[in-house]
Amino acid sequence: HQTFLCFLASLVLVIHAGPISQPSDKDEATAEHYLKSFYNLTDVTDETTAVRREAIQLTEKMKEMQKFFGFKVTGKLDKETMEMMKKPRCGVPDVAAYSTFEGKPKWQTNKLTYRILNYTPDMSVAEVDTSMEKALQVWAKVTPLKFTRIYSGTADIMISFGTRYHGDAYPFDGPQGTLAHAFAPSLAIGGDAHFDDDEFFTFRSSKGFVLFLVAAHEFGHSLGLSHSNVRGALMFPTYSFTDPNHFSLPSDDIRGIQSLYGPNRDRTPIQPDPEVPTTPNACDPNLILDAVTTLRGETMFFKDSFFWRRSPSRSVTQLPIKRFWLNAPNNIDAAYEDPVQDKLFFFKGRQVWAFNGINLVPGYPKTLSSFGLPSSVRKVSAAVHVKSSGKTLLFIDKVYYSYDARAKKMDRRYPQRVESGFSEMTGAVTAAHISNGYIYLYSGTNVYEFGLYSKKYLRELKNNFFLPC
Repeated sequence: HQTFLCFLASLVLVIHAGPISQPSDKDEATAEHYLKSFYNLTDVTDETTAVRREAIQLTEKMKEMQKFFGFKVTGKLDKETMEMMKKPRCGVPDVAAYSTFEGKPKWQTNKLTYRILNYTPDMSVAEVDTSMEKALQVWAKVTPLKFTRIYSGTADIMISFGTRYHGDAYPFDGPQGTLAHAFAPSLAIGGDAHFDDDEFFTFRSSKGFVLFLVAAHEFGHSLGLSHSNVRGALMFPTYSFTDPNHFSLPSDDIRGIQSLYGPNRDRTPIQPDPEVPTTPNACDPNLILDAVTTLRGETMFFKDSFFWRRSPSRSVTQLPIKRFWLNAPNNIDAAYEDPVQDKLFFFKGRQVWAFNGINLVPGYPKTLSSFGLPSSVRKVSAAVHVKSSGKTLLFIDKVYYSYDARAKKMDRRYPQRVESGFSEMTGAVTAAHISNGYIYLYSGTNVYEFGLYSKKYLRELKNNFFLPC
């Protein structure tokens, strides 16, 4: 089986899903090549049944790929699936959750050596040395493994920079694309990690690829881990920037590496994600959500330092906020999406953050006064944007304002009492979102459903109505 792995230069974002009206021949060829490379789509040689069998197999493999990435499973080539297929990626088939190579190859000793054979001109020698040592320590902290650097002879993990054809059977592809690749534990080339010197590597800047992050992922392969389908895991098959000074190994990766080598008994056991000690329970009847918003066809539900992400197919995953929006605050007060600007807004206290995808918009955070709210407003408790009118409703407990996003000013005759606009709504509004032509206002543990345009009260629900319970 194939034990070669590489790392990727793409950034995972939620993207606009929706069918491609008529996939081009080029799109179909790209999809077929992708599924042959990563999902074991095989050529059919029996010509009499070839067309029908190929179509069925193509659909099944498409579903397999959509399931891996958490997309809506249709078997059809929609825009979301095509976008992912066009992202640069590595040459191994995809696997689920934390995963080891077939046969679980691992080092038979806990004392491993490494050697840096050459350097990239992008960084100083000291920065490369530090990046490699720190990347190995990511794995040493949670296992009994110990790494010693040697300067001559053959090490267990030989580290080198190269371009295009560089001495193994897997040439690099120039800038972007593949960043690096590494080999599973075995004799000879096993454990070795190669970095593509056509990339721009950095010590900690987001302007290039942080060598520490790329190396930490590659060394996971060098130690026996394959790819994970858990977004936010270090072993997920795409690159995303994290400030190296605030990096902590996600729990999925800890479970994976400890399945091979066991925990580090010399240290106090490391708790995964110590900055987020308690995970909120979607099914807790007393759960009060902090905020709810849509984002590019998905719905996000926020609580403390976590959020639940609900796809159009209703599959739900839970993630730390910082794993997706590095510059966002935890414990947010309100959130809304403006799809025309393609921006997502977070409120906390007197400040508001704006993101394009997962990137903070320059100039943010700003104060609430940037919306024209009076200085007496200390926090926004809920927010929702009505696309058809271009109005953003900003709730402050039992009153609300209407902000005209196009004119960039507050509408006259506001604030109004919530119950004057939304009859039956007598409590303070704590979250809000729009779905399928209805507006949902949250108040504590209850959700109230209204017609979006009529504002007519329809029914009362529990606040986990949209969550998997």
